Amino acid sequence: MELKTARLTVLIDPAKKLAFEGLCARQDVTPSQVVRRLIREYLAEHGVEFQPSGTSKSSRKGRTS
Repeated sequence: MELKTARLTVLIDPAKKLAFEGLCARQDVTPSQVVRRLIREYLAEHGVEFQPSGTSKSSRKGRTS
């Protein structure tokens, strides 16, 4: 798990935001969790590797998520 965080500001249509928040609530996840997952998947899809802040390479060995 990442130990540090940074803010990402995204501007979207208010109706789309409301629909997204409602779907997240029904799925019992936060919007932030969904956005973080989408970013991880997008990076992986494009072959971009990264080391989460606050972790060392040795602590990530064998990690599948």
